[in-house]
Amino acid sequence: MSGGFQFYDIIIFALIAVFIILRLRSVLGRRTGNERPNERDFFNNSRSRREDTSGEVININQREKNAEPEIDDNKKDLSNLNLQDYPSEVNKSDDIRSGLKLISNADPDFSAKEFQKGAREAFTMIVDAYSEGDTPTLRPLLGDDVYDQFASAISERIESKHSLIDTVISVDEASFVKAEMVNTRARITVRFVSKQISVTRDSEDNIVEGDEDKVLTIIDIWTFSRNIRSSNPNWLLVETSSE
Repeated sequence: MSGGFQFYDIIIFALIAVFIILRLRSVLGRRTGNERPNERDFFNNSRSRREDTSGEVININQREKNAEPEIDDNKKDLSNLNLQDYPSEVNKSDDIRSGLKLISNADPDFSAKEFQKGAREAFTMIVDAYSEGDTPTLRPLLGDDVYDQFASAISERIESKHSLIDTVISVDEASFVKAEMVNTRARITVRFVSKQISVTRDSEDNIVEGDEDKVLTIIDIWTFSRNIRSSNPNWLLVETSSE
């Protein structure tokens, strides 16, 4: 008799285990919008899926894999845009707004305001990492060409036994200069105006460049890019220049 009870117990526990596994698969197999964002993904936003005027949820994953991003034939007609989705300075430029709208059409999760906020955070982190020679931090934030340039400059600094202290005091402006879709790649150019203290010292701690008591106003033009067909949500810094 006891053997019979044990047999039924095993069956009951097995059924419970199968039920739990199925429940876990049903939950883990889909995104809920509450997942913890990649800690390197400064541009990720917590908004739910955007809905169009008909109320139908637009899910980029439902598009055909080989399809090109949807292009708005009336991209110059911006009367139906919700301007609350855009930073105030963008409202002055139809070209920038139309570019941002194309990106929004291709990536329903895109938010210009969230991108701008993330760009500020990424700017400070990239400048700090470059100053510290922290290539592991830079690698996932930069495109290949920009990373090679940064890594080369860091190597030259190490060879000359120099150290750089570049402190970002504030980021006073992070304004959109250009926004566009190039095939499946979204590209956004941002103009950063920041206050920094930059000092280079030699191996004996003597200042060879800069002034630790002088705050500089620096203007940088950075372009970020992301393949909207990629499962990687991160935007990469792909071009840099100074104004």
